[in-house]
Amino acid sequence: MDRDSWERVREVVASIPAGSVLAYGDVAAQAGLPGRARLVGRILAEDGHDLPWHRVLRADGTPAPHLATEQLTRLRVEGVLAHNGRVPMRRYRGGGCRPQ
Repeated sequence: MDRDSWERVREVVASIPAGSVLAYGDVAAQAGLPGRARLVGRILAEDGHDLPWHRVLRADGTPAPHLATEQLTRLRVEGVLAHNGRVPMRRYRGGGCRPQ
């Protein structure tokens, strides 16, 4: 993984506005890394503490199980409401960001 790609992922995540979410795959596509959703997860796990990591979800709108409580709480504060532990992606996806 080159540093430029790493930084592009960080930039995409940093640009997700409050009240919006993207899927890991959306972030990867916007960063020019289509099909690399797992890489986005790795980058956030290793170097995402200063980013709005909570705005990145699985494609089905669910959070990572080990982060679910904190992630859904942070999203709720921003007005993103989950139903049965799942964020309706059609409603909250994007904001100012759109997958390429």
